[in-house]
Amino acid sequence: MSSARRVDVHQHLIPPAYREVMDRHGATAGGWPTPAWDARSAIAMMDRRSIATGVLSISSPGTHFGDDTEARAVARGANEYAAELAKDRPDRFGFFAALPLPDVDGALAEAAYALDELRADGVVLMSNVRGRYLGDKEYEALWAELDARGAVVFVHPDAPPMPMLEGMPAPLLDFPFDTTRTAVHMTLNGVMSRHTRMKVILSHAGGFLPYAAWRFTVGARFNPGTTPEGVLADLRRFYFDTALSATPSALPSLLAFAAPGHILYGSDFPFAPEEYGALIDSMLDGYEGFEPGQSDAIDRGSAEVLFPRLASA
Repeated sequence: MSSARRVDVHQHLIPPAYREVMDRHGATAGGWPTPAWDARSAIAMMDRRSIATGVLSISSPGTHFGDDTEARAVARGANEYAAELAKDRPDRFGFFAALPLPDVDGALAEAAYALDELRADGVVLMSNVRGRYLGDKEYEALWAELDARGAVVFVHPDAPPMPMLEGMPAPLLDFPFDTTRTAVHMTLNGVMSRHTRMKVILSHAGGFLPYAAWRFTVGARFNPGTTPEGVLADLRRFYFDTALSATPSALPSLLAFAAPGHILYGSDFPFAPEEYGALIDSMLDGYEGFEPGQSDAIDRGSAEVLFPRLASA
C-alpha cells in the first residue's frame, strides 16, 4: 500500500443502543442490511488496510425516526459512545457528531455540546431528511453556527424520497444521486457562498458531481443572483472522499475537478464489504496518473489540514 498512515474520513460505527433503535423502527440504510460492528473489528480492519485513524460517523438513516425528543436522545447517546472511543484511542479514532435534523434547535444544541464538550472532529448530516435537502432555508441557522465555528461537515447520503429500483438497494444507485442533489441544492441556495469558513466533505467522490459539474452551472439561468462561474467555484469548495469511488472511471473525473487538497481517503467500513473495499484500495494504490505528492495528500496530508490534531499523531 502507498501509506501506513491513512486517515479514513468515511468510516462508520454502529453503537449497540443505536442498532436497537434501528431494529425497533425497522430501519435500514436504504434497504442495505445492517452489518456487524465493534471497535475491535474496526481496528483489525484498519491494521489490514494501512489506516491509522478512522473518523467515525453514524450512517443512513441518521438519528431522526419521526420524533424530536427521541432523535435528540439517539444523537446524544451515539455521540457520547463515539467520544469514549476517541478518548480511549485518539490515535485510532475520531468522530463526526450526529445531529437530530430536521429539528434545528436540537441540532444546534447537540452541535455545541459535541464540539465543545465531547471534542468531536466535526458533524455528520444526512443528504436529506424526509425529502428536505440541505439547502433548505430552514437550516440556515445551523449553517451559520457551523460556519462561525469553522466546522468540518461530513455529508452522508440517505435514500431519496422516491421508490427504490427493484434489485438495487439505495446505497448502490440512489445514494450517489442524493449526494449530488443536496450539493447542488446547497450551492444554488447560497449555502456555500455565504459560509466559507466551514469545510464540507461529500461522500463517495460527490456522487456524480465531478462528472456533471459544468452541466449544473446552467442552473444559474434559473436562480437570480448566481452566475455559472460562481456556481462552479462554489461546487469546487466541496471536499470529497474516495469511498467506493477510486475506480478507473471515477477517479480521473474526481482528480480533474476537485480543488488541490480536497480529496480524502474513505473506506465506508463496515457497510462496504471489506473485499470490495480492499479492491478499491488496490485501484487507488495502483493508479498511475497522480501528480507528485497527490497520493500522500489523499492518504493523509489533506486530512491533517482539516484535523490538525492528527498532524502529530
